[in-house]
Amino acid sequence: MIGFALTVAALLIGLDHGVVGPRWSRLFSSRQQTIGADLARYEGGTFAVTRVIDGDTVHLDVPDDGGPVTKVRLLGIDSPEMGGAGAKPMHFAEEATRFATDLALGKVVTVYLDEPAGSRDKYDRLLAYLQLPDDTFLNEQLLQGGYVYADLRFRHSYYSKYKQLEAGARAARAGLWADVSPDQMPAWRQERRSDAE
Repeated sequence: MIGFALTVAALLIGLDHGVVGPRWSRLFSSRQQTIGADLARYEGGTFAVTRVIDGDTVHLDVPDDGGPVTKVRLLGIDSPEMGGAGAKPMHFAEEATRFATDLALGKVVTVYLDEPAGSRDKYDRLLAYLQLPDDTFLNEQLLQGGYVYADLRFRHSYYSKYKQLEAGARAARAGLWADVSPDQMPAWRQERRSDAE
């Protein structure tokens, strides 16, 4: 958190003194405005889950950016993909989707954002931790059950905790960890296997 604050301070000073070019200042300003708007709109808010796309993506019953729903990418985890356009689902994708559906579909969840991680991904989905009605977090339930991978590509406030949750599931051979082979893992995970172990 301190590192993030120092980075922000350095960028603000750079902006003030004209050290940071106009392109970067617009990018930084736009990102901060987006995070601020998302925090004001979603942080601590409660919304119903209307659709589960896969083990790490759901829709909430609140309009977003001109669309009828808010698309949420669960922060800190990566689910096996369901495929699409004729592509075959990845190993354990159907189980992850079913588990997320059982836990969240039709439930009212509380949204929590992680300011240092940002509030949107490259597809403009909201990045969030979703607290279920029983006060557990969907992100963590999926990790503990071995349905998803800890996403090591992006830092967030619970990065170390999520690595530990995955390590516990892996040690217990829970879910996908019972029989996943390296070639069944997402490409990014195959490249970074040593980081996860």
